[in-house]
Amino acid sequence: MVKLSLEEIELYKEKGFVVPNFKVSEDILGSLRQALEDTLRDNPNVRPEQLASIHTPKSSAEDTVGHRTFLEVALDKELLDPVSSVLGEHIIMWGVQLFCKPGDDGMEVPMHQDGQYWPIRPLATCTLWLAIDDSDRENGCLKVVPGSHKNAVHFDHKIEDRKNLVLNQAIDDNRVNEMQTEYVELEAGQFSLHDVFLVHGSDVNTSGRRRAGFTVRYMPSTSILRRDMEIPFAGYPVDWAGKPLWLARGKDLSGENNFEIGHRR
Repeated sequence: MVKLSLEEIELYKEKGFVVPNFKVSEDILGSLRQALEDTLRDNPNVRPEQLASIHTPKSSAEDTVGHRTFLEVALDKELLDPVSSVLGEHIIMWGVQLFCKPGDDGMEVPMHQDGQYWPIRPLATCTLWLAIDDSDRENGCLKVVPGSHKNAVHFDHKIEDRKNLVLNQAIDDNRVNEMQTEYVELEAGQFSLHDVFLVHGSDVNTSGRRRAGFTVRYMPSTSILRRDMEIPFAGYPVDWAGKPLWLARGKDLSGENNFEIGHRR
């Protein structure tokens, strides 16, 4: 069992993110690399930075063909144990995505907060961002604004219509512009955890080296996926009404989440 240390938990609370002193096993990393290659091959018409719901066989809304390995890894205890250190023992896994930036034209992710376009209430999610490739400043690693999650503030956003963006929601708030940005560099197999209110993004990749990241979204089971809630468009389609949920650990404390919708029988 790999839990976060008390120091790492305090860092998460104070900064809104943490990089645990831990790497996933070579078996998990190897299976992710193979699943990534298969998924890139099976989705030639989807930008590799926008491969959403790749843990399900076929998503009509996102128009992606997924791979079961991503689901298996998302529910593996190597990931759930550290996540439970910040969310507790009752966890719902609700989303998986690849952010794979090619080495010559990897798209930018503008600085944003995820909660702008997620219909989860109370709004609470921990995102695990796992590096399949080494991720550094040169190839567009994650960058964050430490402490921007505090007090659960919704910062002002604007719609960006530039064509080289993964998302079309970008921070437009002087309170954030005055804060310091920190780059989260990871070796392959390392991962970060970050809070739903943390301001984050990533630069374009012009390094010549691919930068692939595997992200998993977990929420405490006290939160509810509001399938009928109207939210802003994030830049690519998401089928919230049909999104499947997995009770990854513990019980559904809300008693209102539906774990049958979206699951193929």
